[in-house]
Amino acid sequence: MRYVLISAAHNEESFIQNTLDSVCSQSLLPERWIVVDDGSTDRTAQIVRTYSKRFAWIELLSRPSHRERNFAAKVHAFAEGLSRIRRIDYEVIGNLDADVSFEADYLDFLIRQFAADPALGVAGTPFLEEGYDSARHSFEGVNHVAGGVQLFRRKCFDDIGGYRPNRAGGIDWIAVTTARMKGWKTQSFPEKRFIHHRRLGTATRGTLASIYAHGEKDYYLGGSPVWQLLRAAYRMKRRPVIVGGLALALGYGSAALRRIPLAVSPELMRFHRAEQWTKLKAILYTLMRLRAVEPFSLGSSTADR
Repeated sequence: MRYVLISAAHNEESFIQNTLDSVCSQSLLPERWIVVDDGSTDRTAQIVRTYSKRFAWIELLSRPSHRERNFAAKVHAFAEGLSRIRRIDYEVIGNLDADVSFEADYLDFLIRQFAADPALGVAGTPFLEEGYDSARHSFEGVNHVAGGVQLFRRKCFDDIGGYRPNRAGGIDWIAVTTARMKGWKTQSFPEKRFIHHRRLGTATRGTLASIYAHGEKDYYLGGSPVWQLLRAAYRMKRRPVIVGGLALALGYGSAALRRIPLAVSPELMRFHRAEQWTKLKAILYTLMRLRAVEPFSLGSSTADR
């Protein structure tokens, strides 16, 4: 299956060479990779230009410098990249952040998942950051595909209307959840990982501020308050211990009190909360089974001794 990639990059000179080296070493290369330099003021464009001279399938597209620094700008940059591949024949389109890296067979592995399953609309893998593995530490589950590397079947991408600009963020999540709402299968395959070289959400803010912003995002993406309490409690066990969970809960609560406008439709919010309740029931069922088995295990252990 043929695939294309688009990356929006803004001031990524510290990380983008990792991404360039990873893609250029793939066992299955893309038909075209459009790297959109979104008004960078560092050496991002120069680094990409060096690679584009060596590899004809890499194209640098430069946007003028602008003051807008939000997630809507990323969608606008992606849309410009999309306009450059309309005449190319492809079945899969990938959104690739400019601060990631992965193994040489990574993209080939994901393309093979699309070939094997016609119902698969969005594919990706968990990711690693310093001290963090999204497969172990995230509440999202295997049907969520992280935004750092998101591959869409072309029919699915057209079906959801592509990425929707939202200044506050959540564009990747909205795309994946909308795909499931429309009947597509979305999956994060645990056999592989990509490395995210910058901690999520910290490009323009510190760690606690980033966690607080994630709490706000959970609210305006329509998340359930019960689910958020559990997520905040779980977050307290990870660094920064306690205060990280508090920041997550405060972000959600503050957004609710300020009545920040939701970034999702009522239909998508209902779908999202229904999924959360399904996951919550599964978690509670598992915990109840473990508690039921525990006394029996203890008793058997004592008898054996």
